[in-house]
Amino acid sequence: MKPAFFVKEAFRSISRNAIPSFAAMASVLVTVLVLGVFIPVVQATTGAANEVRGRVLVDVYLKKDATKQDIARVQAMLQHVDHAGKVEYVSKAQAYAQEKKRNPEAYELLGTNPLPDTFRVTPDDPDNVLKLRDALAPTAASGGRSPVDPAIDQVKNRKDETTKILTATRVVKLAMGGLAVLLVVASILLISNTIRLSLFSRRREVEVMKLVGATDSFIRIPFVIEGVVLGGLGGVVAILLLGVGKVAFLDPLTSDFALLGAPQTIGLPLLAALLLLASVGVSAAGSSLSLRKFLRV
Repeated sequence: MKPAFFVKEAFRSISRNAIPSFAAMASVLVTVLVLGVFIPVVQATTGAANEVRGRVLVDVYLKKDATKQDIARVQAMLQHVDHAGKVEYVSKAQAYAQEKKRNPEAYELLGTNPLPDTFRVTPDDPDNVLKLRDALAPTAASGGRSPVDPAIDQVKNRKDETTKILTATRVVKLAMGGLAVLLVVASILLISNTIRLSLFSRRREVEVMKLVGATDSFIRIPFVIEGVVLGGLGGVVAILLLGVGKVAFLDPLTSDFALLGAPQTIGLPLLAALLLLASVGVSAAGSSLSLRKFLRV
């Protein structure tokens, strides 16, 4: 049988069953619209959470009488300690200039610079910040912490701030991941159920074809093509609406609100390709799976 025959039968079936076909297409359209909005939101939220997690630091304060040799030795040690990532040195002069810029009136009253030389160490993974602190200042027998180098005065990891950041970002990432899974599952079930209802209205047609000797493949192929066409149409319309919404609403706001332009999210062409592929694939799979019940005559 020529492929053109199956394509012709699929379009004929769409025209004969306009209402169920429109319902299936509308279901795909709404689902793709929701996915098209939700995917960049998840990316932006997760990216913001990762950016905040990247600010988790361990501050290594040196003693006031630390020499240049002490600074070089500590820096070399920090670059090889377990769980250490980026190591940034901030001299007491740099720290004084930064703090004076933030609060000039208070620092004008100081006669001398009270700030120490500092190393800001970023852990290789935000979750390893406590391990990094313990590596630089292990717990002593007395219960306090003893730095691993005599030139180090204190090792601090901003415990309260770090705990809040790690907890909040972990909750955000888990929530976004859970919502994404739920939305994908709900989308598949919604599209499959809509296609199932469309096929139910034509169950007599399928039964008659089975009774006259048509094979399962012969019956299934036009329905799968129909699902692909309806899914593609719904996906294309949804992508066009998303494109119009981006150009008409989002792009003008990006120049006025830096928060909207800051997150790095998936580009519209790649997002459109993924959404179109998903709409076609899910619709075709839904058509094929939903036919199983009606092919048992």
